[in-house]
Order: sequence, then C-alpha cells, then structure tokens
Amino acid sequence: MTDTVSLTGAARAAALRDEAQAIAQELGRAHGVQPRLVVVVATEDESTAWYVRSITRAAGKAGIACDTVTLPADAEAGTIRKQLAELSADPDVHGVILQTPLPPGTSAADLAGAIAPGKDVDGANPLSLGRLAAGLPAFAPATAEAVVSLLDAHGIGLAGRSVAVVGRSTVVGKPLAHLLLDRDATVTVCHSRTADLAAATRTADIVVAAAGRAGLITADHLAQGAVVVDVGTNPTEDGGLTGDVDAESVAGRAAALSPVPGGVGPVTTALLLQHTALAAQRAVAAHQ
Repeated sequence: MTDTVSLTGAARAAALRDEAQAIAQELGRAHGVQPRLVVVVATEDESTAWYVRSITRAAGKAGIACDTVTLPADAEAGTIRKQLAELSADPDVHGVILQTPLPPGTSAADLAGAIAPGKDVDGANPLSLGRLAAGLPAFAPATAEAVVSLLDAHGIGLAGRSVAVVGRSTVVGKPLAHLLLDRDATVTVCHSRTADLAAATRTADIVVAAAGRAGLITADHLAQGAVVVDVGTNPTEDGGLTGDVDAESVAGRAAALSPVPGGVGPVTTALLLQHTALAAQRAVAAHQ
C-alpha cells in the first residue's frame, strides 16, 4: 500500500490569478480598461455570502473589479432576468455570474439564458453549454474546467485514460464529460439511477465525484491506484465542509485524491477571474 498523493489546488490557483492579473494590467496600460465582474445574488444563504466575499477578495488581488448586485430572497424571475440583461448590455461589465441558490419558483437554467454568452464567465447560459458540447469556443462552467486544470497541474494525463464522472449536473458532470472527451479520455457518466455504481467506477483510471452526497465514494468504488477528484462541498455540523469521497476509506487505495477544502475550490475561483480577464480582453479587441 502506498501513500495517497494530495491533489492540492493552491499552486494552480495562484498561477491562474497571476495570468488574470497580467491581462488586467495590460488592459489598463494599453486601453485604460479594468476587467469587471458582477455577481448577482438573490438569497440570504450565509455560505453563498461567504463564497461571494471570497471571489471579491481574490478579484481585488488580481486587479479585477468585482461588484455584487443583491436582490431580495423572494425576487421574481422577471426581476432577476431584467437585472442580468441590463448587466449584459453594460459595456463596462465583462463578466456576469448568477449565484445560486435562487428564490423558490425560479430556474437557474432559464434565467442564465439572459446572460450574454461573451460575459457568461461561469458557462451557465444553455448557449454556452451547447457550444461547449459542439467543440466551439465558449466559457466552460468553472468548476468543471477546474477538474481538468487541477489534473493538468499535477501532471495527470487524460488521453486514453478511462474516467468515471459521478454526477450529471449542468454545472459539473455534463460539461466535464465534454471537456474530458475533448482531451481524448474515455468517459462514463454515472448518476442516481446507475444500477451498480461501484461496478461502473471500479474499472476507471480516474474517478470524479460530483454528486453532492457526503462520503458516497469509498475504497469499494475504486481500483487500486485510481486518481480521485472530489468536487463535493457538503456542509458539516461544525460549519466545515466535507467532500463526496470518504477520504479515510480511500487512503492508500487511491494513488491521488483532491482535498476538500483546498482542491478544486481554489482553482474554480481563480478560473472565474481568468475568464473575466479574457472576456475583457476579447471585448476590447472586438472594438478596435
């Protein structure tokens, strides 16, 4: 039995922030433009507020302006859609994120369609997802892209490898499958109706857990030496976070495992900043 390597995300996140900062500095010097990200929030959820504050702090360090538009927790779909459309039409805004959870009776998939694809830095608009599936340029959902970016950072190749993705959301599972296929991986997408999850994951070289169920993946789900990326962020009773992987169970069986927190999360935030900087860069180029 060998020690399980920790796939930490801090170094990769720092490199992405540096890249975003370099783009922002160049845009400022050459064009007097500062990339600007706006996060639309319609919830009083404290974990959401914490996450938005973390994005704002990281953006400031990278030279990117980050504003929050706070709507009532009972805002109607029309109100949210109008806000997103106004931000999409504002030439001084380069990136727009609709933060979840949303008020009851509203749909993220429906509302995200109001975000202009060029400013859809978290890949939430169905048009962005469609372009991603077709292999056309689009911003991928940051969490899905963060999985691939984290594997790249640790030198874990994807071409020819078998990957089991556990979860089929439009935020992680489905877009991640397309990103992995683009990198020549062979992909199996598992979900709540998968008859024998362990049988599906046990043959994979790489397992990505993105189901939102604490401790779902155990040693029984893995081949010896599998690489495991844990996307889960499940709240614990003491106010912390735990992943979808039972880290204690897979220790020694998994060759590598991303920690929660500290793995995919920091890379996700950094990618949002990189996407915003790139969106600003493209906007400037389009008007030259």
